[in-house]
Amino acid sequence: MKGTALTDGLIAGAVGTTALNIVTYLDMTTRARPASHTPEESAGKLAGAAHVNLGSTEQASNRRSGLGALMGYGLGVAAAVGFAALVRGRRQPVLRAAALLGGGAMTLSDGSLTLLGVTDPRTWRRADWLADIVPHLAYGLTAAATWNRLRPSGAAPAVGPVEALAGLRQAQT
Repeated sequence: MKGTALTDGLIAGAVGTTALNIVTYLDMTTRARPASHTPEESAGKLAGAAHVNLGSTEQASNRRSGLGALMGYGLGVAAAVGFAALVRGRRQPVLRAAALLGGGAMTLSDGSLTLLGVTDPRTWRRADWLADIVPHLAYGLTAAATWNRLRPSGAAPAVGPVEALAGLRQAQT
């Protein structure tokens, strides 16, 4: 796979992460809910595990906030670069790509938070799941659309079973 596919994955991940953040902030505005503290908590746990001193109490709080946000961007980009490697640089049907990208980003995010002991999805309420799923759907759809837009049209989308049957029927007529 060429480096351009990984670069396109990086771009798609950045666009998807921006969409995820926009949807999250719209949710916070609409429901008047506070920001989640899980990114900062995970940054603090990782810094503690790595024996990294984040400074005084105020400095540490500010650094955890910044590191938590940066880790979110990193996970979003990593999910899309992983997707680019998985599909070997080829365009994909948008819904398939959206499911893989959104599901992958959500798994990376929630999985790392769970492994760090910051959250336990088994205890989440319906509203918690919606607040997590909807932004990841936005991530998946925008990252998938961006990925397909960036990939050369000669890199035809993989054919799924529905597309294969439709193509077979057209060939028979």
